[in-house]
Amino acid sequence: MRKTMKKLFLLVATVALVLTSLATPITSVYADEVDLVAESAILVDADTGKVLYAKNPDVALPPASMTKMMTEYLVWEAVENGDISWDTTTEISDYAYSISADTSFSGVGLKQQQEYTVKELYEAMAINSDNATTIALAELIAGSEGNFVKMMNKKGEELGLPEFKFVNSTGLDNESLGDNYPEGTGPNDTNLLSARSAAILGTALVNDYPEALDISSIPTTEFDGQEIDNWNYMLDHDAEYLKQYHYEGVDGLKTGFTDLAGYCFTGTAERDGRRLISVVMKTTSDTERFEETAKLLDYGFDKYETQELFPAGYQEKGEETLPVAKGKDKEVNIGISEGIQVPVKSGEEELYHLEYTINEDMLNSNGELEAPIKAGEVIGTAKVVYDGEEEDYGYITEDGSKGEYELVAADSVEKSNWFMLTLQSIGNFFVNMFQGAFDWVKGLFS
Repeated sequence: MRKTMKKLFLLVATVALVLTSLATPITSVYADEVDLVAESAILVDADTGKVLYAKNPDVALPPASMTKMMTEYLVWEAVENGDISWDTTTEISDYAYSISADTSFSGVGLKQQQEYTVKELYEAMAINSDNATTIALAELIAGSEGNFVKMMNKKGEELGLPEFKFVNSTGLDNESLGDNYPEGTGPNDTNLLSARSAAILGTALVNDYPEALDISSIPTTEFDGQEIDNWNYMLDHDAEYLKQYHYEGVDGLKTGFTDLAGYCFTGTAERDGRRLISVVMKTTSDTERFEETAKLLDYGFDKYETQELFPAGYQEKGEETLPVAKGKDKEVNIGISEGIQVPVKSGEEELYHLEYTINEDMLNSNGELEAPIKAGEVIGTAKVVYDGEEEDYGYITEDGSKGEYELVAADSVEKSNWFMLTLQSIGNFFVNMFQGAFDWVKGLFS
């Protein structure tokens, strides 16, 4: 039974090789507008959050085992918080054992009355997408899978996932779990994620816990005396029949498949210091999801270059200053606090500008800042805006907040003393009086 999933892996890959021998290789060409057959997809620059391509990105679909990215995140967080360690051990519950005994759900053949470390269970989950080890980790961290599901949904809200619902830790449909579906969920429930939500989750995982890539990038490893394989064909597998799927720079992240979800994949690759996150959902075969991913990654790496379009201190033309009330100076220079990098297509560098939003609570009724003002004080936000005619997909979060940066005062403005404030007040009084009189006279002759 231990070898069943290994044999199945070899069989599926061999059949796929035969069926695709006359097809286009995985290193496919791209068009300016990527033509994907995936029902939903997204491509994101991991550092800036810029969306480089999207197709139906906000449709919530079953993610299958891509669900495990959230379980992985919570394992890393539990280790970071000291709730568990990689050496913490646990035995296997009856529920997890029942899943492990079903070779259609699990390929590592867990044993009861045997201690497994968190590291062992995590590797089986992240590399072989094993379901039973995933449940064992959920139970260890939260006491039950039902409690763990609550943690998953809470973390989804914290990460700002726009469309999601977690009902179990594995990505299986609840109906496949029989009477063991988690408390608080329904027997016919299934997990849901949009491509955008999967990309946000994947980006959070690799940015917050980059060590996760050290494990997701392992093509083959040993678990409890047996060899287990990674279902991500885009890694550099030793098996010759998988070489055609290898994509340089790919080091994760998570595959998924159920009859309801189809074939899904959240991929990530790094080249020349640039990391991209891709998601394809509901493709028709295990190989098609990788072919579609290659199209996205080709497009992102070949068409876009990350440049610092706006260096620290940059001032948008025509908006270099803001008026100041009650200060020794009547205006203050403003600019961005740090340089802003943007993935851009060649020749489109001039099609971007900054749009400012000033914090309303810092302005008086006349729209002025009031002294004193300190250099470096945050007075608002700057947002990157695209002026080109081609479609721009914005940033990974729906409200665009990922693409917002601090707008600060470049100089300090001291508050005027009481004498100067009095003179200014008197001066303003006569200016307003004469302006009113002038307007009155002007009205007589108009």
